[in-house]
Amino acid sequence: MERSLPRHARGRRTNRSGDGPILADTQPGLGARRLAFSSIEETLRARRALDDVLAARAPAAALDARDLGLARAIAVTALRRLGTIRVALAERLSAPVSDPRLEALLVVGAAQVLFLDVPDHAAVGTAVDLAREEKRLAKAGGLINAVLRRVVRERDTILAEAEADAMRDVPGWLAARWRAAWGEETAAAIARAHRSEAPLDLTPKADPAIWAERLDARLLPTGTLRVRARAPVPELPGYDEGAWWVQDAAAALPARLLRARAGERVVDLCAAPGGKTAQLAATGARVLAVDRSAKRLARLTENLARLELDAETRAVDALALEPDAPFDAVLLDAPCSSTGTLRRHPDVAWTKGNADVAKLASLQAQLLDAAATLTRPGGRLVYCTCSLEPEEGEAQASAFLARNPDFARDPVRAEEIGGAAALVDAAGNLRVFPHLGVAPDAPGLDGFFAARFMRTAPADAS
Repeated sequence: MERSLPRHARGRRTNRSGDGPILADTQPGLGARRLAFSSIEETLRARRALDDVLAARAPAAALDARDLGLARAIAVTALRRLGTIRVALAERLSAPVSDPRLEALLVVGAAQVLFLDVPDHAAVGTAVDLAREEKRLAKAGGLINAVLRRVVRERDTILAEAEADAMRDVPGWLAARWRAAWGEETAAAIARAHRSEAPLDLTPKADPAIWAERLDARLLPTGTLRVRARAPVPELPGYDEGAWWVQDAAAALPARLLRARAGERVVDLCAAPGGKTAQLAATGARVLAVDRSAKRLARLTENLARLELDAETRAVDALALEPDAPFDAVLLDAPCSSTGTLRRHPDVAWTKGNADVAKLASLQAQLLDAAATLTRPGGRLVYCTCSLEPEEGEAQASAFLARNPDFARDPVRAEEIGGAAALVDAAGNLRVFPHLGVAPDAPGLDGFFAARFMRTAPADAS
């Protein structure tokens, strides 16, 4: 199963054979399914981030925490397995669905039937009830019931076929990219990894071994805590006292590579939500956190306050930052296509495309050149993205060096990342794939790229 759902939404599956009517109590969980349905439809139609859509729609939905959790679980799972669901529906429909709202409703029902631990009658019945709420879909109830009942009846076949086709949940534009960049075998491994929910990783402020014991977590070689329990984050030991923060094990690596030291002047560009800022502040460095979004920067400040860490913040576009003096170390976590984070944000695959990668790569080049001007001679610059696309990683780093002869690559060493030599490429870049791990028996990371540079001389030196 993709994940456990709130207790009220769980139950023994009924009518597995699909014979006879599937009945549903139309009240429990209906609001959650309504929110999931409308959010999926808007995400796909408007190509908006699912998190933003859910955040905007949740207040009007007026759901309790359990139903909000159910809505999010349905929406995330539906988008994570959208390719499988679309194939399953298409094979059980006599004609393509032209109405995006009808498709979204079918997707919500099928996601529950195929991948979530909810009763079949609840998944099918609530989809029919939601159709009846809308005039344009009111007559589609019979179709929805019939198609979803077939999905129930033929679930095992659908899942077996999907398991045999690793790329089924990857849209064509992205599948073509990964095959061209990394080869068929690695592309398939990436796709399989993205079918799983991401683990809960924490970065401790101090005393990692102590907090590993208190949290019943595994201490990874890089210092990340991988938590086994799936409790709400604010309820975990150490949250209130600011002992740790949530951060994927791969996302925690670039700040480590910067090698910030106490007293150094360090700038974190594009800093929100602030995990890397917290890492840098914990070293005792004098940190400036820069982000163009004042709202996101305010959340960063709140997080630092909980952690009892200090950093100066400045709401400004990194391209327009004018400091009094260059910095000892610069960290640029650049805006990117985020294709390495599909376990957490599966909507990325279905809301972005090749044009987005090209546009973002252009912005990254500008940001890198701006970051170079902020780095003092002898200083360090780390560039990173949570992307699996070479244009946003390897090619970007090589192009930067060609444009900036006063910088040299400072290769990443395996011992800096817990001995995970498989995460360092031949050029000395950090290249993380989602199916790999910082330890052989601890796979599962966000896809990431990082390159480290040293400024060897002033830009105008001969």
